[in-house]
Amino acid sequence: MRLGLTIFDRITGKQDMLKWITGRWPTLLCLCLTPLVLGAQRQGMEQRIPGSADLHHYRVVRSYPHDRGAFTQGLVYDGGFFYEGTGLHGRSTLRKVDPASGRVLKEIGLSPSLFGEGVTVFGDRIFQITWQSRVGFVYDKTSFGLLRKFSYAHEGWGITHDGKRLIMSDGTSVLHLLDPKDLHETGTLRVRDDRGAVEGLNELEYVRGAIYANVWPTDYIVVIDSRTGRVTAWIDLRGLLAQEDLQAVDVLNGIAYDAEGGRLFVTGKFWPKLFEIKLIRQPVGRN
Repeated sequence: MRLGLTIFDRITGKQDMLKWITGRWPTLLCLCLTPLVLGAQRQGMEQRIPGSADLHHYRVVRSYPHDRGAFTQGLVYDGGFFYEGTGLHGRSTLRKVDPASGRVLKEIGLSPSLFGEGVTVFGDRIFQITWQSRVGFVYDKTSFGLLRKFSYAHEGWGITHDGKRLIMSDGTSVLHLLDPKDLHETGTLRVRDDRGAVEGLNELEYVRGAIYANVWPTDYIVVIDSRTGRVTAWIDLRGLLAQEDLQAVDVLNGIAYDAEGGRLFVTGKFWPKLFEIKLIRQPVGRN
């Protein structure tokens, strides 16, 4: 596994990382334009919040330590532990983490050629996907032993399940539905609100009949009706990290839900903390 961070490890956009490896001049151009592009994307997404959907804020219940070196791509809470998938070429892992200490209890690394993405725990199995390699892995939850590989015809960003189907995102407004047994796609769900398609769907979590999705590259989560794809609410998580924790962090990414305890957790890439939050619901649409 590669130690230390190169300059492209700190670039926020996945597309920008691709530009780095195509040559120096595209990289220099990318580094110059990235702040402007991401700033425009963030501003555009903030303006994109629909007037007819509920807007929720948050209250921090508790913060937990989180590995600053973890480029978090997937997060799950199961059986008192966090299962986390991390990304970047040469640094992608699957981890079992103790919530109280943030200590990694078990870890396996992916091939350096793979960029790890979302993870989900389904029964006694863990599913992990990759970004552009179009390959996913199924592991034994206890041993992390590899059970099988599977493929898909699009990018892999986030993954969750509703107890019957696996649900995958690919960075667009489309969610892909997979049979957990044979891992073939059985359908799609197009995510939209009254202003059209909601793009940039990233890490996913299934919460009480709804799909929660990080919206890249913003500090927002959308709440999606799992039957229709309709966005029912936006969660505004701006300001979650204190000023002193903002150095060298990347975007909000990572949602986990404790179904038994009713607890919601969030974190981000290279974030030093993971948060348990309570939603403050504001059922008044914005115009």
